[in-house]
Amino acid sequence: MRIMCISVTLLILHSFMESLSEGLQVVRPDSPLDAVAGEDLVLPCFIKPNTSAVDMTVEWMRLEDVDSLVHLYKDHEDRNEDQAQSYRGRTSLLKEELQKGNASLKLSALRVSDEGKYRCLVEDKSWYDDVTVHVIVEAQGSHPVITMESYDRSGGINLVCESRGWNPEPEVLWMNREGDTLPAGDTQIHRDTEGFSVKHRIIVYDYSDSNKFYCRLLQKHHMMETEVIINSKVFDAWKWVVGISVSACLIAVGSIVTAVICYKKELQRQKQKAASELQKEKQNAASELQMEKEYAASELQKEKENAASELQKEKEYAELQRQRVEDEFKKKKKFAVDVTLDPDTAHPDLILSADGKQVTHGDTRQDLPDTPQRFKYCVNVLVQQSFSSGRFYYEVQVRGKTDWDLGVAKESINTKGKITLTPQNGFWTVWLRNENEYRACAGLPVPLTLREKVEKVGVFVDYEEGLVSFYDVKSSSHIYSFTGQSFTEKLYPLFSPCFNNRGKNSAPLIISPVLNTE
Repeated sequence: MRIMCISVTLLILHSFMESLSEGLQVVRPDSPLDAVAGEDLVLPCFIKPNTSAVDMTVEWMRLEDVDSLVHLYKDHEDRNEDQAQSYRGRTSLLKEELQKGNASLKLSALRVSDEGKYRCLVEDKSWYDDVTVHVIVEAQGSHPVITMESYDRSGGINLVCESRGWNPEPEVLWMNREGDTLPAGDTQIHRDTEGFSVKHRIIVYDYSDSNKFYCRLLQKHHMMETEVIINSKVFDAWKWVVGISVSACLIAVGSIVTAVICYKKELQRQKQKAASELQKEKQNAASELQMEKEYAASELQKEKENAASELQKEKEYAELQRQRVEDEFKKKKKFAVDVTLDPDTAHPDLILSADGKQVTHGDTRQDLPDTPQRFKYCVNVLVQQSFSSGRFYYEVQVRGKTDWDLGVAKESINTKGKITLTPQNGFWTVWLRNENEYRACAGLPVPLTLREKVEKVGVFVDYEEGLVSFYDVKSSSHIYSFTGQSFTEKLYPLFSPCFNNRGKNSAPLIISPVLNTE
């Protein structure tokens, strides 16, 4: 009887475990993962409902390469003897998260060749399930080069913008000195093992004192731009070519007249007949010349009208885009918060105003207590307020400064060591150096091309969306955005006025009240 009870109990327990396994599934995000070459990426894979994967087998495979092994976890350890060569030393599971059912894979130092589809397979003794994760790797190409190809018959100059090594294919824009988008010609796209190569053409005309043109290449995370300045004398060279052609025609006509005179002297008897024929030739030539002039004028007028129409459309589109960015910026201002600098975090070289709204770099170090949160080596300061959800926005006056750092930092940053401002270290910032060199600190610094010097910076953060954006408040224009970030800690606004530089950078950073734009 006792043996029968034990058997029944075991059968019930076995049925319960089978029903529990049948309710498990492996999940991942629906959309592809956008990543940047050179950075680290976590490929998500979770068991729902949360169930420990410590005793399970986790296998990651690359689907396009005949199911090549990326990473294998089995019998409580990594078993990567058969791992594909290109992933050696670059993969790891989040071991401390396996207990929570998190089987995500960390892939370090992303390459363009890593782009593709990956399968996450989680297997237990009585259950298994898998999901596919699609990875898109973005790579920045070479700096664009502008060359002058030829003169156009309408009086313009043909310019060509070339760059290579992009992934995926970038958007190419031509702009004038005022930043208006110009109508461009054909675009040639070629893809090889190094990525996409682009060649973009445009015809430009003489605008006197504004013959500066920009070629800009855009991706989701990258932007590169180059400019060319064309002197008006270059356009005058086209007029010189036309003048030579007219002179050649006149010389030809003079030669014909001279030949006719010589012919008259030699054949006096045919004077009347030759004069009549010459008159007919002149009339025919004049008629043909007039027809050619009228046709050329008509074609030129059509080209001008078409160009004017296309230019107007491009201007209207650019204005709509500018207005859209400005409207979006106004919406972000509605999330303005009041922040105050925290003296317990300030580096001893920094001087804070009594109201906690201004910070400068002093000439002498202050004798301050070494609080756990105080920066020891880097001249930084955080604010007293923290944010762990929702959206927030604040503005900082940077007028008169040659160097500064601005952005946000997570709570667990190391304030006592040397700091590298990167998202991997918990910092999302932009900086200014040497008065006009702007950079975004996204792993490798990203150069930023701004139309004018920024006097006030707006910082917007959407915690749930993983978004940190920077704006030029005066022009309501976008500077740079960190997108697709994953925030799990409190965030604090971060300020660095940088070193005084013998008075050249003595102006303060000032937390400014956000003006109502409605």
